[in-house]
Amino acid sequence: MKILYAVQATGNGHIARAIEILPYLRKYGAVDIFLSGSNSHLQVDLPVQFRSRGLSLFYSPQGKLDYWKIGKEIQLATTVKEAMELPVQNYDLVINDFESITSLACRLKKKASIGFGHQASFQSNLTPRPNKKDLMGEMILKYYGWAQQYVGLHFESYDDHIFNPIIKERILQATPKNKGHITVYLPHYGIDVLQHEFSLYPDVQFQIFSPHVKQPFSVSNCQLYPVTNDAFTDSMISSAGVITGAGFETPSEAIYMGKKLMVLPIRGQYEQLCNAAALEKKGIAVVAKINQQFYYQLGQWLNTKPTEALSLSHSTDQLVRMVVEKGVAANNKYCDSSLTPLTAGI
Repeated sequence: MKILYAVQATGNGHIARAIEILPYLRKYGAVDIFLSGSNSHLQVDLPVQFRSRGLSLFYSPQGKLDYWKIGKEIQLATTVKEAMELPVQNYDLVINDFESITSLACRLKKKASIGFGHQASFQSNLTPRPNKKDLMGEMILKYYGWAQQYVGLHFESYDDHIFNPIIKERILQATPKNKGHITVYLPHYGIDVLQHEFSLYPDVQFQIFSPHVKQPFSVSNCQLYPVTNDAFTDSMISSAGVITGAGFETPSEAIYMGKKLMVLPIRGQYEQLCNAAALEKKGIAVVAKINQQFYYQLGQWLNTKPTEALSLSHSTDQLVRMVVEKGVAANNKYCDSSLTPLTAGI
């Protein structure tokens, strides 16, 4: 079987998940990767057959999405051209991890696909949302990576098609320790902002990972590192706690290991606001932004205990098998009439 796996690269989580599931996916056939976007800071060790700039995200130093810069980078004509040229019809199975060009290509060429990943969980209205819903955010989550079938991943099984996160094998095999430091990954904030805030607690060691750091260095109680998968994972495994954005993979891994967790959702990023709402229900500390109150919020958090560790009901092998089976079934049943209008359900 020939498999096309489309991966969104607007963050490290999609890449990290693809790296984990690739060995399991290869049990079912030859795998080609379509990588779209340029926000991931991890080294890509994947069989990338097709690549696109796609949609990339940009942030201000204060951690807010820079919509002007994002909009300036969008090229609709190029997107349509790439979708027309992407040979989805040559594959027996198309798996889509929230990637828009592949979704469009499958629609144009009447090819079935299966949506697999965290964003697929938002096809259900039972998945937690913030008190104030955002119509544009909802439309993006539901239609940006549209597919015939979905297997979603989330902190809890909120609906029938939603399952537990995929945890890196390195973490599954590890014995978590507490060496006292706090692991920090807030790529949407500038280094100067982070150094200033964390230096106010000189008795605590902070290991800060940032895409803006090229070589490791230390300033006072802050150790700063470039973003590499192994180094960051090792830091989390031996940490007393983790401070990160309200993404999906890193919070999932921290909770799985029983680490104390604080999340700062990217302002204006609706998916992260949804994740923050889900995490808050689990008792996780959610901080809106770094401002004058952050010093006190950090102090309170440093004195709290971790929440209950996350348990896994399905292994990575079982989840991948489910995706393949559902994808093949969708392919077999697919017909022109199965196409749902983009406006349906809004």
